[in-house]
Amino acid sequence: MNIKLASRVAQLPPYLFAEIDRAKTAARERGIDIIDLGIGDPDMPTFDNIVRKLQEVAPNPVYHRYPSYQGLKVFREAVANWYDRRFGVKVDPATEVVSLIGSKEGIAHISLAFIDPGDISLVPDPGYPVYNIGTLFAGGRSYFMPLKEENGFLPDLDAIPEDVRQKAKIIFINYPNNPTAACADRAFYERIVSFAKKYNIIVCHDAAYSEVYFGDKRPMSFLEVPGAKEVGIEFHSLSKTYNMTGWRIGWAVGNPEVIAGLGKIKTNVDSGLFEAIQIAGIEALEGDQGPQEELRAIYQKRRDVLVKGLSDAGFKVRSPEATLYVWFPVPSGMTSAHFCKTLLDKAGVVATPGNGFGPAGEGYARLTLCLPEERLKEAVERIKKAGVI
Repeated sequence: MNIKLASRVAQLPPYLFAEIDRAKTAARERGIDIIDLGIGDPDMPTFDNIVRKLQEVAPNPVYHRYPSYQGLKVFREAVANWYDRRFGVKVDPATEVVSLIGSKEGIAHISLAFIDPGDISLVPDPGYPVYNIGTLFAGGRSYFMPLKEENGFLPDLDAIPEDVRQKAKIIFINYPNNPTAACADRAFYERIVSFAKKYNIIVCHDAAYSEVYFGDKRPMSFLEVPGAKEVGIEFHSLSKTYNMTGWRIGWAVGNPEVIAGLGKIKTNVDSGLFEAIQIAGIEALEGDQGPQEELRAIYQKRRDVLVKGLSDAGFKVRSPEATLYVWFPVPSGMTSAHFCKTLLDKAGVVATPGNGFGPAGEGYARLTLCLPEERLKEAVERIKKAGVI
């Protein structure tokens, strides 16, 4: 039998983190003790109060039947209340909130709702690979917006050709940013809203890292800007905020027509989010937030250890204001892939090559803060001894 992949699958680039997993497995088989700083998966457990809530409600058979794609009314109300408390943004839980099986699911599906074959998505480069993958699945094509260090890793909207602007249906933005750890200010979001209104483009803001910040300057929501809800939506998740990556719980909020379009896709491709997890999600949003403050303090200490260690080793490193990542230029004369392979082979440290997030990421690498301080210190010492600079 001749089995042939559909062209939409055959044209996909290898998924970045699957490739990294293969490299790690091969290194372990060679007997290397791996320090994995490649993937942003929190190493600490979900907060106790959230776990207890799931244990309490999971036995209830009322939650064992098919959920609605939109999400429990009480969960959507909790999301709306959190947006009001955290950002001063009011959203209607009935029409402007939809639950997601993790924000990745919604990001992957949004293009199916609004991109026709030949349409364009404006995609950050470097950026989360799913923005482009979702566009390809919908038959669209991505126009990559380079995020350059000299521009604060913000896209230069003026550099987008006029014919591309006219054909674009969606623009993806993501701040605090993965992989660069850059943050955006109000002026940037105001430019995005104006740009989207002028060209009738849907803004999709991935805000999954808004609660992983350091210091008193809290990242803002795109929806705080006047007119933002007229042009787009914001994706969010409990994954990084509450160490819940495996729970797969998130949401999208914003423009009711865009939310409804995403909802139409969800009614046809999934059966909604397990309602007991939604109840636990309410506990996350409305319960004791003290552990979240402690979590940020832990990440800040880890950030300081990694940034100082890399700087002492000779790397040019900017200390991030948010996210779980440190993004830095690789040594002169090395490609991103060569540098990361060298780290793995000589130091047993897994880093993510910047070009895996897009061509504009070439020349950079990303390390995560998802291991204890002692392990980070060991990683830095190994990197120094490896003599990669």
